[in-house]
Amino acid sequence: MIPEQILQDIHRNNNVVLFTHTHPDGDALGSLFGLASILESLGKKVFCFLEEPVSHLYDFLPEIDRTRTDLEDYRKFVDANSGDLVSIALDCGDDDRLGGSKKEFLQKIPFVVIDHHRSHRNFGTVRWVEETRSSTGEMVYELAIALGADISYNAAYNLYVAICTDTGSFKYECTKPRTMQIAGELLGKGVKPEEVGGHLYDNFSPERLNLLQLVLETVTLSEKNQIAFISVTQEMITKSGATMQDLEGFIDFPRSIKTVKVAALIKETMDDYIAVSLRAKGECNVADVAKQFGGGGHRNAAGFRYQGVTLEQVRREVEQALIIALPAI
Repeated sequence: MIPEQILQDIHRNNNVVLFTHTHPDGDALGSLFGLASILESLGKKVFCFLEEPVSHLYDFLPEIDRTRTDLEDYRKFVDANSGDLVSIALDCGDDDRLGGSKKEFLQKIPFVVIDHHRSHRNFGTVRWVEETRSSTGEMVYELAIALGADISYNAAYNLYVAICTDTGSFKYECTKPRTMQIAGELLGKGVKPEEVGGHLYDNFSPERLNLLQLVLETVTLSEKNQIAFISVTQEMITKSGATMQDLEGFIDFPRSIKTVKVAALIKETMDDYIAVSLRAKGECNVADVAKQFGGGGHRNAAGFRYQGVTLEQVRREVEQALIIALPAI
């Protein structure tokens, strides 16, 4: 189902710029670095651009040193290879997620988009969007096969991390037979699941534990314990000594409560936004809820950002939206 135009754009151009979304997660980074290795095996020159440095939670990823965050470096690469260059955005549900320089990035064509978000909003010159896929990492694997490319150990490692994180270690409903088949083939390249699992789930700082203790004190339940909320303030971040990146995985704690059908993590960001992450167990479509607030995502994992309101105001509005969504269960 890969559009032929994407394959042609990659074959015809010797230089590639890879993007992913701001505040990248495991799927975004694993797909980015995995595809970079795959394209280099085809003789391509690859430039990986991120708007910000990679979170310390993912500093174990192979190829992490290839990332560039300086916009001037990007411009030099583009200028030096004008006319022989293709841009590829990975795991971006809409162009806003490319960051503050999105208009400049989108001017360079062809601009390929590869994504699996249900709430995807079309952008770029050619798109491959499959919402039934577990992850963008799974799609990158399929792209490598279609291109006849070699999948090295480093590429396999990154793609396995991408798939593992977006499937919740293969426990979410997005995990399909093809997902497991691809994961098995990546393990066949030498990737060790216990090593990846150790990096992803057993590699946290004491400061993160301090923050978790504070955050769990904010857990509240409503609608006969079907909805769970947790909150994070900048004061908590400062008090614990942790970072915003340390919040990854926190929403799984309220979601794990037996009666909870949807969990929401509401946090104050450093740029005066209120960010909301939503996670469901299949009964509630949180992508539709997030869309009401200008966000998006998947059926069971979505989010959005608010500005100019308090954390408590956002909580009340989200709770009302979730209450309306619950009767469809």
